[in-house]
Amino acid sequence: MRKQVKRVISEWMVSILVAASIILIIKTFLFAPYEVHGSSMYPTFKGKELLIVNRLIYDISEPDYGDIIVFHTAENRDFIKRVIGKPGDRIALKEGKVFRNGKLLKESYTNKKSYQGTLTKKTMQEKVVPEGHLFVLGDNRGNSTDSREIGPIPISEVVGRADVNLLPLNEFKILFE
Repeated sequence: MRKQVKRVISEWMVSILVAASIILIIKTFLFAPYEVHGSSMYPTFKGKELLIVNRLIYDISEPDYGDIIVFHTAENRDFIKRVIGKPGDRIALKEGKVFRNGKLLKESYTNKKSYQGTLTKKTMQEKVVPEGHLFVLGDNRGNSTDSREIGPIPISEVVGRADVNLLPLNEFKILFE
């Protein structure tokens, strides 16, 4: 009887260790949870959402326009923003409208009411995105610290792409197309 109990405990310990190892590998290399704080991505996110971030995607492909990414900042904080410009792109803001390479972007995801911010938030002289960097903006343009203030984001600081809005459950959705 004692040997059976030891065997069962041993089997459970091995199962728990294997499961914990798999979770650690998945969290470290493949996917990570990210909680949205603040309203810089409103109306896409209202704040307090729990997202699943794909850490592997940019090891096998390049960031694309419209991707929602999580990245590290110099202040040791993680931000979440939308990719607007890639290396070599020319980005300008005129009266709250974004232009990439001279063409107006159609942005259905932005908070149109957020353009009540300061003139510096509404207008930005054309900037060229340097090699190895991305130009990112929050969807709530009047209330977002993004590439307009902190500059282009080094691709090396990108954690990954937000792929799934997991919580709250009534907001569950796949975020990439």
